[in-house]
Amino acid sequence: MKGLDKGPILVTGATGGIGGAIVRQLTEAGADVIANGRNTEGLEALATETGCRTLAFDLESEDQIRDALEGLDLWGVVNCGGFGGEIATPMETDITVFDKVIAINARGALLVTKYASQSMIRLGKGGAIVNVSSQASLVGLRGHISYGSSKAALDNITRVSAMELGPYGIRVNSVNPTVVMTPMSAWYWGRPEIEKPFLDTMPLQKWATEDDIAAPVVFLLSDGAAMISGVSLPIDGGFTAV
Repeated sequence: MKGLDKGPILVTGATGGIGGAIVRQLTEAGADVIANGRNTEGLEALATETGCRTLAFDLESEDQIRDALEGLDLWGVVNCGGFGGEIATPMETDITVFDKVIAINARGALLVTKYASQSMIRLGKGGAIVNVSSQASLVGLRGHISYGSSKAALDNITRVSAMELGPYGIRVNSVNPTVVMTPMSAWYWGRPEIEKPFLDTMPLQKWATEDDIAAPVVFLLSDGAAMISGVSLPIDGGFTAV
């Protein structure tokens, strides 16, 4: 895909299912990818598989993010690192879990954007940032007070960053996926009383795969999306349209 060879692209959360798929699709398209995560063994395995570079840091630590990214030449960023937190109502939520979800999903992505964009502006070549948000930011989902709030914050970070970075030729967008049915998500979304009503409401009536999410991310980084900035793109089988 044209335009993915303009400079290094950092992918956070690269050892997760969606992050790994993004790294694979980007490297297959010829991009120079820097994969981030806290699982060093997972990063090494991904590097062996794809040829990506690796860069470990903790999304909850501004010091680690600053030390890792200051002076690092970057053209693109995918903020994919995330934490699901808990399934709870506003009445039941554990505020310490809420704080951690916000710290990783919103604050962490903002910090990566803060320090990565400084390098992108310094290089003067423009660039692209894609934030991996969620359908939970676009509609109310039961039990998702922490996760949905963090992703709604991320969507606003996307819009404001698009405004502020646009004059430097840097585009900022988010993708808002539905559920990817992994073992981690199956414990909740795989319950018959949860799964059937949800899929019955979704026009496409199927769960997403990691590659279903990765492909639009790659597109938004490419020249094909040269005039797209500030959008939140649902990848949800039509769920939020009904």
